[in-house]
Amino acid sequence: MSEIKVSGLRHVYSADTPFEKIAIDNVNVEIPHGQLVGLIGHTGSGKSTFIQHLNGLLVPSSGTVLVDSVNINGDKAAARDVRFKVGLVFQYPEYQLFEETVYADIAFGPKNMKLTESEIDERVREAAALVGVGEELFERSPLELSGGQKRRVAIAGVIAMRPGVLILDEPTAGLDPAGCQRILETICDYREKTGSTVVIVSHSMDDVARIADRLIVFNHGSIRFDGTPEEVFSNPKELSDIGLSVPAPTQIASALREQGVEIEGSVYTTEQLLAALLKLKKEVGRNA
Repeated sequence: MSEIKVSGLRHVYSADTPFEKIAIDNVNVEIPHGQLVGLIGHTGSGKSTFIQHLNGLLVPSSGTVLVDSVNINGDKAAARDVRFKVGLVFQYPEYQLFEETVYADIAFGPKNMKLTESEIDERVREAAALVGVGEELFERSPLELSGGQKRRVAIAGVIAMRPGVLILDEPTAGLDPAGCQRILETICDYREKTGSTVVIVSHSMDDVARIADRLIVFNHGSIRFDGTPEEVFSNPKELSDIGLSVPAPTQIASALREQGVEIEGSVYTTEQLLAALLKLKKEVGRNA
């Protein structure tokens, strides 16, 4: 597990040119060991720029990023080491599969860590099992797999390095509902079994509401909200003002309340909405 501390982070694209753009500005945030964080915000809000600083893909214009109290941009050794501590799965990672076989693709990261063949094999099989990729697929070309299978192979290739932090950029984008469910279950299983910190960038309020401990909301390069799903989704108007919505169950509960239906408590997941409606049904039955 790894802890992240970001202080005064600022990134400017095309600095000192007519195309200069401040992507993120004065971002301060700490992500402790083992937390599952949902990172949300409208397109262009700074989410992707932010996560690329967490494993050194981008160097800050100013500010610092510490992983386990080490400045990851302090020297070349720190910049190299953080790539194995903080694993980043890009949006549509299946397009980055390039080896001839599934096994070779998952093994690529561990090989770069200069591990022995037996250690590499152990990690490949462990990662494949964690994401639900059967060993019968190991000798197949990644290009022969379904979209969901390709994505799980790509995720396995990152977690085979056993990162203390796993970051996923829109991991359910483009998948059907069943595929989305399997990917979310994979992420939760990985977090539960390893205790790793997980950061998910998503446009789906319903996805992050279901699985995240904490939500960080970006708006125009800075953090607008930072709290539990309950705390963040209790601000529907403010979220709407910055181009975001609340989860569908929250919208349904709000509409019911406007019609005079007494829905109690916070509702931002399907399970919470169902529980509230069942409770209401029982109360109506008792009073009938």
